Amino acid sequence: MNTVQRIAKNMMVLITARILSMLFGFFYVMYTARYLGPANYGILAFALALNGIFGVITNFGLDPLTVREVARDKSLAKKYLANGIVLKLTFGVLTFLLVFGVVYLLGYPDITRKVVYIITLSTVVNGINNLFNDVYQAFERMEFMSIGQILGSALSLVFAVIAIKLGLNVVHFAMIPLAVSLILLVYHAIITTWKFLKPKVEVDVGFWRSTLREAWPFALTAVFVSIYYWIDSVMLSYMKGDEVVGWYNAAYRLVLILLVIPGIYFTSLYPLMSRFFKDSKDSLRFTFERSFKYMSMLAFPIGVGTTLLADRIILFIFGPAYLPSAKALQILVWSVVCIYLSSPYGQLVRSANRQGVETKITAMGAVLNTVLNAIIIPKWSYVGASSTTLATELFVTLFYFYTFRKTEFFGPLILIHMGRAMVASIIMGAFIWFFPRLNLLLIIGSSITIYFITYYALNGVDVTDKKIIKELKGVKAR
Repeated sequence: MNTVQRIAKNMMVLITARILSMLFGFFYVMYTARYLGPANYGILAFALALNGIFGVITNFGLDPLTVREVARDKSLAKKYLANGIVLKLTFGVLTFLLVFGVVYLLGYPDITRKVVYIITLSTVVNGINNLFNDVYQAFERMEFMSIGQILGSALSLVFAVIAIKLGLNVVHFAMIPLAVSLILLVYHAIITTWKFLKPKVEVDVGFWRSTLREAWPFALTAVFVSIYYWIDSVMLSYMKGDEVVGWYNAAYRLVLILLVIPGIYFTSLYPLMSRFFKDSKDSLRFTFERSFKYMSMLAFPIGVGTTLLADRIILFIFGPAYLPSAKALQILVWSVVCIYLSSPYGQLVRSANRQGVETKITAMGAVLNTVLNAIIIPKWSYVGASSTTLATELFVTLFYFYTFRKTEFFGPLILIHMGRAMVASIIMGAFIWFFPRLNLLLIIGSSITIYFITYYALNGVDVTDKKIIKELKGVKAR
């Protein structure tokens, strides 16, 4: 199996899993949000957002480091897993204490505190689950990660349906992620023992020192990213109340679903790019250029299409109570476009042991996001928070472009890739604009078809892409 086929195999496994997971997750979010209503759903969203910020302490940058190092030397898997479990438990206790202190000092009501504490416990367990996924990823055995994702999403949906049938409240819904994470922990322990190695607990202080010294840039980056991903929901909760958080997070959850695509793609590529950095700079450059092309090819039609159809999408999924979310979605989707364009650069610096660059950029983004939210949210509420998220992601993307402007990773070819995608997206958007009353699913399908026909007509699919397609089919390109 050649490199392209191996990437394709891992991507297809992940795509299949994510499609099923997204399907289960879609119904989970829809049923949960509709049943709880904006206010109670806002409480749950706040708990998830707060843990999104503090949960990075549990992981402390260990996940990307584990993948990178084990991908380069498989014999290190046992060492990283054994010590990582103890490290994550230690940091998990610290995470719980910090979250406990925050919600207590801010004076949140009892029901909110209970939801936050339960979600925090699930965050700690998920931190350990991530270590097992790191091993699967480093060994390029994505099927085990994928099965876990499908199992987790399916169980969440089943438990949510049961909770709705029983008429349970938001506290019980908070128990769903905890129950699912514990079940997945058992699954990972069984799979790892069966296919890779026998998990155990180990305390190697010397290994801890060297690992944490390497991991801290990843950890800092994760802290800064989590701040500008989640601080808006936390600040909205404190300043504007639970209902506004519910509206904002209905749109935000859809945005997170859209981010699954680069997540799948770069999960598959990260181990290979890490090896390419050591073994073949040409392969690394080629992989980056193709990755940027494919991300830009997807980013712009998503941005244009979602902007024009936002109100119909929100109404279809969440119902009339969440219609204010459409404004947030129209803005937030362009932050998705920025993330698609910046992801290849983020993956590049991680693979090339330049995580300090990402740390610096995300630190500035986190500061910008926090300051803008503090200024804008009091006046513009969730619409202001959406605009702040977009401004932050745009800043990060432009800073990456600036950083690599004089290297082989930025130039006319990058601009050409974006230009073709933008032109095809504008033509697609014109179709949506002139036929706004078509059935939602029909207009989405037609728009996708129009976009790719236009993109192809603009020579968006070149000889290299055709060779890759042939290799994906297992045919040797001539």
